[in-house]
Amino acid sequence: MSAIASPCVGLCSTTLGDRTCRGCQRSDAEIRDWFALAGDDRAARIRELDALREAVAGRYLRLVNAAALEVQLKRHRIRFRPEQPGLSRAVELLRVGREQIRELARYGLAPTGQGEGLAAAELHSRLADELIDAAEARRLSSSLDRSAESPSCP
Repeated sequence: MSAIASPCVGLCSTTLGDRTCRGCQRSDAEIRDWFALAGDDRAARIRELDALREAVAGRYLRLVNAAALEVQLKRHRIRFRPEQPGLSRAVELLRVGREQIRELARYGLAPTGQGEGLAAAELHSRLADELIDAAEARRLSSSLDRSAESPSCP
C-alpha cells in the first residue's frame, strides 16, 4: 500500500486559529478532510498548490540549476516530492534555510524581478505573505461558491 501524499510541511498555523495554513496553503477544511479525499483529488490539489508556489516564486526567483537545488535539499534534509516543480521546492528551501542562505546561486537559484537585491530571509517573507494572501483568497472564493450552491433559509 502506498503512502498518502500530503502537502503538509509540519508547520500548521491552523492550530493557532488561522483559517488557511501558512505552511501548506490549505484551508482548515481541506486539512481536516484531506484523508477522506480520493487519491486523484489529493493529487490534483497538490498540483494546484505547486502551481501556486511556482507562480508566486517565479516573480522573485528563477531556477538555474535543478540538480544543485536537489543536492542542497537533500543536504539539509528538506522533504520534497520527485514530481514537485523546482520553484515549489525553492519555497520550502527558503522557509527552512532563510537565515543560513547567503548565495542563492549555490542552491541553483537566481533572483529575478521583484527578488533582485533581496536577502533570502526577505525573499521568504515576501513569498510567504503572497502565498497566504492567494491561498486565503482561494479559501474565501471556495466558501462563496459553496454558499451560492446552498439554498438559504428564509
